[in-house]
Amino acid sequence: MSKKKEIKKEIEKEIPEEAVEVQEPDEELNTRYMRLMADFQNYKRRVANEKADIYAYANEKIISELLDVADNFERALSLEADASESYVEGMGMIFKSFKDVLERAGLLEIEALGTDFDPNVHNAVMVVAGSGRESGKINEVIQKGYKLNNKVIRPSMVKVTE
Repeated sequence: MSKKKEIKKEIEKEIPEEAVEVQEPDEELNTRYMRLMADFQNYKRRVANEKADIYAYANEKIISELLDVADNFERALSLEADASESYVEGMGMIFKSFKDVLERAGLLEIEALGTDFDPNVHNAVMVVAGSGRESGKINEVIQKGYKLNNKVIRPSMVKVTE
């Protein structure tokens, strides 16, 4: 037998059984450590997702309030009977600029007129008989609806064909 093998056998004989038992708790500690690491990684991922959601919807309140301003702009521009042409053109440019800012913030108008009624994005306030459209189609939009980052912040108020 070689000298190395003999030394190895002697060392193995001299190792007390308690030292062997110490390895088992080390494995248990390793397992607990790995689970703790996994839990921490899951926590970090969840916090990052929540943070991204907060940033995505942080503007929701202010944009919801600005939608009333946008509605008033549209109403004012539709009543151009006694206004000069340059005034109406200037107001139209201001309104377009305002809507562009809202769109860059993630605001999208919900398409409604002529589409199928969807209770997730439309609020039916009236049902109209006939009127040349298919049943269940939107006949008229009373108030535009909007989505902010694909979340409905105001449903469209519509009239639906019976």
